[in-house]
Amino acid sequence: MSLKYFIYGAVSLAMFSCTTRQDINYMKDIDSITLENSIKNSRVDFQPGDQLIITVSAKDMDVVKPFNQNYSSGSTVAQYTLPSSNNLPQQVPASGPTYVIDTNGDIVFPQIGKVSTKNENIETLRTKLTGLISEYVKNPIVDIKLINFKVSVLGEVAKPGTYVIPDGNTTLLSAIGLAGDLTAYGVRNNILIVRNVDGQISKERIDLTSANFINSPYYYLKQNDVVYVQPNANREKAARVDPNTGLYISVASVIASITVGILALIKN
Repeated sequence: MSLKYFIYGAVSLAMFSCTTRQDINYMKDIDSITLENSIKNSRVDFQPGDQLIITVSAKDMDVVKPFNQNYSSGSTVAQYTLPSSNNLPQQVPASGPTYVIDTNGDIVFPQIGKVSTKNENIETLRTKLTGLISEYVKNPIVDIKLINFKVSVLGEVAKPGTYVIPDGNTTLLSAIGLAGDLTAYGVRNNILIVRNVDGQISKERIDLTSANFINSPYYYLKQNDVVYVQPNANREKAARVDPNTGLYISVASVIASITVGILALIKN
């Protein structure tokens, strides 16, 4: 009889603690969803406080020296490369002439002066600066990196934390990948994203099991976005259990064994 109860208990525990395959699959209907809108949302506009490394090069590097006046070889910023396949994210240094976008959305660029970054992203600002510098240098090459773009991934992920992303371009899935993916206890159909744009806080719930979220403006993350993966019911129940429960059970088992042994001796 005790063996039967043990088997029932083990089966119940397995059903309680395991998450079905259906629950952990991502984007089950991706083939039926268009990705057209995701392209529109892929470009992240700059915000005040963004730090840009802007370097200018040309065939004759002496000619572009005046445009690289803010260079400081001792200034480096650690960033994370986006993981691919089973590779772990790696920190890579970034250094060069650094510009901080002011509260008006402007930077002051050598030889040119004040340049507005409002409604600009890396691609459009590169085009603008290339045109401005071309008035002084033939065929300049402008490289721009957004070095303080960061997102936080919290909750039921393997490595919760804040990550600095190269080039300021990352998707929700890439950010989750940096955090080591969701744990088995993470709720995949109710991911919370909190966004602050110019002091306006917005919140969005994302269902990773449906490809519809690719068309969401929250698929591509923005500066300082916070991604929170809430725990499922099983994790919440486990959190409410006394951490010493296992010890209590072990002690109770030992006492029960001793009691049984004593009773056996008494009967004999």
